Amino acid sequence: MVAGMPFDHRLATLDDRPALVRLIDRSIDQLQRGFLSPEQIVASHAMMGIDTELVADGTYFIIEQAGAIAGCGGWSRRATLFGGDHSTELREPRLLNPAAEPARIRAMYTDPDFVRRGVGRLILQLCEQAAAAEGFSQVEMMATLSGEPLYSAAGYTVIAPASYTVAEVTVPLLRMGKALS
Repeated sequence: MVAGMPFDHRLATLDDRPALVRLIDRSIDQLQRGFLSPEQIVASHAMMGIDTELVADGTYFIIEQAGAIAGCGGWSRRATLFGGDHSTELREPRLLNPAAEPARIRAMYTDPDFVRRGVGRLILQLCEQAAAAEGFSQVEMMATLSGEPLYSAAGYTVIAPASYTVAEVTVPLLRMGKALS
């Protein structure tokens, strides 16, 4: 990581999957501390993770600096609101109607070595621009408590509190949304 050096971005490919899984695991384990209990962090791994459908759809971005992956995240024109490949009960692959439904902001993760350097904001900007270009006027997400400060600062508001329970451990979440200009 080189402070002050600009970030590059590109669309993820399936070849990126191993590196993204490592980044996502580190992000969940380290950036949820202080927001969730150790048990809730472990439970988070059961619902969070890479969603290769986003990669296949060409809507999943990688942010890099000097060859290192600083973060990843995407958007979706599908109804699935959150969850990784392994959380099949959360999948809803139906295509959304841009005129009537919000696009989804999905699977955003920052490498712990790159926090508070604009990675999340860049991902949001890329996702919002791409969703707007496809005719969406709104976006929604299921946010973690650790992500809420970033999303609120970027203009997202809480639609409703939510949660997900894994093996009797409940992980708090927030459904958030934003109108695109």
